[in-house]
Amino acid sequence: MAKQTVQYQCLECASILNKWSGQCPDCKGWNCIEEIKPVSTASRNRGNWVEHKTTTEIVTLDRIPDADTARFSSRIDELDRVLGGGMVHGSVVLLGGDPGIGKSTILLQCMTQVSQQQNTLYVTGEESLQQVSLRARRLELPRDNLNLLSSTCVEEIIAHAFQLKPTVMVIDSIQTIYTDSLQSAPGSVSQIRESSALLVRLAKQHNIAIFLVGHVTKEGQLAGPRVLEHMVDTVLYFEGDSSTRYRVIRAVKNRFGAVNEIGIFAMTDQGLKTVTNPSAIFLANHDKPVSGSIIMVSREGSRPILVEIQALVTESHLGNPRRISVGLESNRLAMLLAVLQRHGGIPLYDQDVFINAVGGVRISETGADLAVILAILSSYRDKAVSNNLLVFGEVGLSGEIRPVPNGEERLKEASKHGFESAIIPAANKPRKNNYNGMKLIAVNHLADTLNVL
Repeated sequence: MAKQTVQYQCLECASILNKWSGQCPDCKGWNCIEEIKPVSTASRNRGNWVEHKTTTEIVTLDRIPDADTARFSSRIDELDRVLGGGMVHGSVVLLGGDPGIGKSTILLQCMTQVSQQQNTLYVTGEESLQQVSLRARRLELPRDNLNLLSSTCVEEIIAHAFQLKPTVMVIDSIQTIYTDSLQSAPGSVSQIRESSALLVRLAKQHNIAIFLVGHVTKEGQLAGPRVLEHMVDTVLYFEGDSSTRYRVIRAVKNRFGAVNEIGIFAMTDQGLKTVTNPSAIFLANHDKPVSGSIIMVSREGSRPILVEIQALVTESHLGNPRRISVGLESNRLAMLLAVLQRHGGIPLYDQDVFINAVGGVRISETGADLAVILAILSSYRDKAVSNNLLVFGEVGLSGEIRPVPNGEERLKEASKHGFESAIIPAANKPRKNNYNGMKLIAVNHLADTLNVL
C-alpha cells in the first residue's frame, strides 16, 4: 500500500503546498499554512458531474412539515434562559471564557443533575478523573450516575459514544482533542477543525447534545479557526473577572433561541448559583446621593436590568486627556462627549473622563447614552442626583433624545424597585401612568434634559 503524502494549504489564498513553510510563497502571508487531508486521485477524476446520480430531491418551503424543537432542561434556570429554553437534542454548544472563570464548574453541575434522568458522558482532556471527582465532592454534587472518560483522541471518544449512547456529552476542552488522520499537534487549526467536524457529525446523526469547552486568546476571542463558531449551533461566552463574585454567560449565536440573552451567576463555595434578582447586584447602595452616579435600566434579552452608571471627571495634566470606559464602548463615549460640548455647551477637552458600569456588566445598547451624559455632567458640576431618579434614552448627533425599544417594560422594572421619577424620551412616554405614581419626565432634546436637572 502506497504511503499517503502529507499536504499543506494556505488559509489566506488556499494554495496547496507539499511542505510546510512559515510564509506562503503566493500571498506572502505569515503563519497561515496548515496541514490538510490529501485528496486522492480517484476523488479528483469522478467523471462528468452532470451524470452524477442524486439521492435527494428539491422541495418547496411550504411542503416542509412544521416540527417543534424538542428541549429538555439543564436543571440550571439561567443556563436554560441563555440556551433559549433548554438543551436541544442533536445540538452543539460552544462555551468559551477566561481560565478559571467557571466553565468546567457549571458544566459539571449541569451534567451531575441531568445524569439523574438522562444518560450522560463527561469527557475530560485537561484534568484527570480524580480531579473531576474531587471537584464534584467539594461542590457536594451527586456522583452516582455521571459517566466519566479521560481521553483526547476523537476516534476513541466517538467509539465510546457509540457503545454508551449518551443523551448529553461534554468535551473539556476542544483544544486538547486530536484526530489520528492528521499529524499536527493538538490545538492547531487543522486539528480543531477536523475534530469539531467529527463531533458535530456525531451529534447530528445520533441526536446527542454536545457541549464543547473552548479556550480564549488574550484578546478575548475563541482560540482556533473562525469556522469553529460557524460549525456549532450555539456560541456562549463566559464574562466577568475571576477575582469578582459574579459571572455572566452571554449568547452571541443561537440557532434555537435569541442571541441577546444573558445568564447571571454568583460564584460560591458550592459552585455557581443562579441570581434571581440581577438588578440588585448592579446597584450600589449609597446612604446619600453622590455626584457622578445615575441609575439606568438596560434590556438584556427578554428582561430589563437596572444598572448604575458611574462617572468621574477630573482636571487633566496631560496633552491628551484620558477617556476610559469600563463596561461601555469607548468610541461611543467620545461621541457623547462631543454631543455634550456642541449641544450642551459643556467643554471637556481639558478633563479626564472615566465611566464605569457597576457590577462588571457590559452594556452594548444605545439606551445608556442619556445616563452616561448625565453622570458625566453630575461629576463635572459635583452635583448629586437623587437615588430615586431613573434615566434611559438614546442621544443622537444633533442632540435629540431618541426612543429605545420596550420602554414600558423598563418602567415596570423601575416601579418594582420603588423609583419615584424617570427621565425618558418623549416617544417612550406611555398614555397611562400605571407605574405606582412614578413621575415621568419626557424630553425631546439634550437641552431640555439639562433644563430639567
